[in-house]
Amino acid sequence: MTRIALIAHDRKKPDLIEFAQTHESQLREYDLIATGTTGKRLREETDLEVERMESGPHGGDLMIGAEVAAGDLDGVVFLRDPLRAQPHEPDISALLRICDVRDTALATNLASAAFLIEGLAE
Repeated sequence: MTRIALIAHDRKKPDLIEFAQTHESQLREYDLIATGTTGKRLREETDLEVERMESGPHGGDLMIGAEVAAGDLDGVVFLRDPLRAQPHEPDISALLRICDVRDTALATNLASAAFLIEGLAE
């Protein structure tokens, strides 16, 4: 089954929830993982099944990076706040690097996220 990760900085979590609600029928076809708080909100605000990793400050983004490194993820959606990311939030640098090394699709905004899930469906 296609496996994707969903991550969002605090100010982008509402956008990710809305994206998941809009694309719920398609996302239901995927095996989903998310960082802790994002995964909790996705479970509460959608009918999607989401495996939760640790929260970002506790290494959840690194856990997702390890899955990319192991070849266990087909794509990552990381909605980041490029203007006001907080020190406790995950840093995209390491995740971006491992996605590039492993040739794994990484979307950082809603437009690229839509292309990512559409592309994985084909």
